[in-house]
Amino acid sequence: MVQDNIVQVSLLEAWTLLSMNSIVLDKAQIDLLERYHRELVHWNNSVNLVSRKDVDFLIERHLIHSLMLLRYVEFPHKARVLDLGTGGGLPGLPIKIARQDLRVTLVDSIAKKIKIVDMMARHTGLKDLDAVRMRVEEMGTISKYKSAFNVIVSRAVAPLKDLAHWSSGVRAPGAVLAVLKGGNLTDEINEFKTAFPNVSVIEHDINVHGLPWFQQENKKVVECRFS
Repeated sequence: MVQDNIVQVSLLEAWTLLSMNSIVLDKAQIDLLERYHRELVHWNNSVNLVSRKDVDFLIERHLIHSLMLLRYVEFPHKARVLDLGTGGGLPGLPIKIARQDLRVTLVDSIAKKIKIVDMMARHTGLKDLDAVRMRVEEMGTISKYKSAFNVIVSRAVAPLKDLAHWSSGVRAPGAVLAVLKGGNLTDEINEFKTAFPNVSVIEHDINVHGLPWFQQENKKVVECRFS
């Protein structure tokens, strides 16, 4: 672990860092991220939305981390995006704030988490953003969700193979599964390729200029493209 090497940054500093890394936000978007950040810190005291050891580093380890999906993966204009196992709204809420054309659904099976996430989502005032308490396997049996999502995102919720199986009913033709992971993924990716031999897998090393923590911790985006 390199806890001592990470530099705690403010949202103003994050604004500059994101611009340096090809994610350009305006003042209104930064204000929304700031409100979300405050609410996440507040509610994390009563509901475990993110790891408590990361609370002082939410901007770096959670907000910026989530937004790196937009740097490495193509999200088509007005794509339907599903955040599988959203927890505290990550990565889906920051992605929606940054790309307001996207139609984002946040899903989690834990009622107390999704209740808070739904409140935080409504506080953004953004359209085409909803939070659903459900298992993703169940969503595929409901007409409005069946084969509906162009991009499915997640943050280390489960192995790639499981995420792909669980989301099979909600993936649109040509969908992308984009997952934030870390460490050596050789075995996990090989297991995925055995189960899904016709799916293209790209492993992106996250390199955030100005924040070496992502490289030090071997953080990655894994992009699985279904035909």
